Amino acid sequence: MTDSARPGPGPVSVLLGFAAVVIIIGGLKAAAPLIVPFLLAVVLATILIPPLQWLTSHRLPLPVAMIVLSLGLALIWVPLAAIVGASFDDFYVALPGYQEKIQAMVAAAGAWLGEHGIEAGRVAMEDMVKPAAALSFVRQIGGGLGTALANFFLILLTIIFILFEASGFPDKVRDALGERSDVVDSFREFSDRLQEYLRIKTLVSLMTGASIAAWLWLVGLDFAMLWGVLAFLLNYVPNIGSIIAAVPAVLLAVVALEWTGVLLVVAGFLVANMVFGNIVEPRMLGKGLGLSTLVVFLSLVFWGWILGPVGMLLSGPLTMAVKIALETDPRSRWFAVLLGPARVSSAGPAPMESSEEQTS
Repeated sequence: MTDSARPGPGPVSVLLGFAAVVIIIGGLKAAAPLIVPFLLAVVLATILIPPLQWLTSHRLPLPVAMIVLSLGLALIWVPLAAIVGASFDDFYVALPGYQEKIQAMVAAAGAWLGEHGIEAGRVAMEDMVKPAAALSFVRQIGGGLGTALANFFLILLTIIFILFEASGFPDKVRDALGERSDVVDSFREFSDRLQEYLRIKTLVSLMTGASIAAWLWLVGLDFAMLWGVLAFLLNYVPNIGSIIAAVPAVLLAVVALEWTGVLLVVAGFLVANMVFGNIVEPRMLGKGLGLSTLVVFLSLVFWGWILGPVGMLLSGPLTMAVKIALETDPRSRWFAVLLGPARVSSAGPAPMESSEEQTS
């Protein structure tokens, strides 16, 4: 039977496929408390593989290199957890007061609209517009991040085992697949590109978060370190992560600062994201490693629903890993193109031919 005459999958097969996907998603959601630390460990281990390879290439034994990396990670993780935890605790204490002030401002704006005869605008302002929810979002992120930081030893042990396994994993893949060099090459390409993406993304996120924290501290906004950490974490979410990180900080500035300070806060976020997001990161990553804004939003909702707040932070790396994996196989490269950003020609869309031109 030829390929063209071969029947496609029947309705039963399609239904079984959908059922399998639903079961897998349900299992991931039920096992989220166990999966989240493992995913964090995988992401951190992927970032640490190049430093490990650099240390071992300089004739440092693998166990010694692992000890050096573990100590370095602990020296960064523990103080960061203490600083971030203290910032979140202080923010939780002050949060009710900020929420009351924001609600009072919204009510005042609605009353002003009502006085000027815009009754529908007043109702919409009071019932639908709830800016305090943005500050509550910070509480959710902090809760999920605090749980992840508390699992430090579990994450550290998982990272150590992953790094030990990664050192000999290419040889195991080569022995298992034998002569199938195309699969080995695809796996190596996927691993190298994912490591490069996470390394550059982490570096750009660090620069973004540090610059925003320093600027907000100079402006005088409360919890500048907290907003810098939030900008660092949400910068892993392409396109819209920087916008989400800016909203609660700007709302807090509206309540706590004069309008000059609010404009300075907005300008700081705009400049930092334009410089690092639109200039530095595209030059370091290249234009090929991008995602469609719609895909980013859907992945943010999907992974946040399955894994919680930490899943929202990991949505960018997880979706990008899927895109890179699809690009390494020629059979699935078309789907990776659909996940990427749209390419708009500078000349605009091609004009449609008229019916007379088509018939001539």
